[in-house]
Amino acid sequence: MNSTQRAYFELHIAVLLFGFTAILGDLITLSALVLVWWRMGITTFSIPFLTSIKSKIAALPPALTVKYMGIGVLVALHWICFFGAVKLANASISLICMATTAFFTALIEPVVFKQKIKKEELSLGLLMIPGVLLIVNNTEWDMMTGILVGLTSAFLAALFAVLNKTLVEKAEPLTITFLELGSGWLFLTICLPVYLLYQPATPFMPQGFDWLWLLMLALGCTTLAYVLSLRSLKQISAFASTLTINLEPVYGIFLAWIFLGDAEELSPQFYLGCLLILGAVFFHSFKNLKNSQHAA
Repeated sequence: MNSTQRAYFELHIAVLLFGFTAILGDLITLSALVLVWWRMGITTFSIPFLTSIKSKIAALPPALTVKYMGIGVLVALHWICFFGAVKLANASISLICMATTAFFTALIEPVVFKQKIKKEELSLGLLMIPGVLLIVNNTEWDMMTGILVGLTSAFLAALFAVLNKTLVEKAEPLTITFLELGSGWLFLTICLPVYLLYQPATPFMPQGFDWLWLLMLALGCTTLAYVLSLRSLKQISAFASTLTINLEPVYGIFLAWIFLGDAEELSPQFYLGCLLILGAVFFHSFKNLKNSQHAA
């Protein structure tokens, strides 16, 4: 196995781990906010074991550190919405909602970088509409809130990804991750007492297998997956990486079939809608590749 093949293998393992997050979120009995607090905390405190953090943070301009910390709050809100959608609907719905991140990115990116919205980007949204309608019209009404929360999660994911793009070259990836996840954890630490005050029946301490699932989620599906994805980017293009990461809903939904029995809860029209949405995402990615090759 050469270095490029190894990079692709590691990236697929990372995407598979990312796809497993929704399954673990469903298995963990904690509420979405408490779950994310534990995930961000465990992940944050694991990073100093991988790299020296203190000196790298001290070398950053304070204004840049504040920007990373602000993005970390968005990451925390995104994860709360993502796991909230899992709890309110199921893992498959949460994952397919995340596939719309590419569309939200197409709308947000021109605003942040002060560019015109491209017709090709808007076409991505138009191609997704039939799939979204199929999913909404053929999903139980009690799961609708989960869909709305899942779409909010996708919007927040697109927002923090675009903002990160403007800052990603200004610090090492693990330093950025530590600052963002650490600030998100601190933000949730401030929010948690208020949340528990108004939701006194909500468990805070993990019980039984929750500890195992949380460790897998934080160390496997976050820290390890992030390290593998970063290593792979040294050998393969950003486009190939993005295209592979688009497989996350595919892997995740397949895993949900196996581990959670989601296929029994969802109609055939839901999966047709999934195919239309994922088809739009991959069509858009391949079109971008073709355009970039012509430009070269």
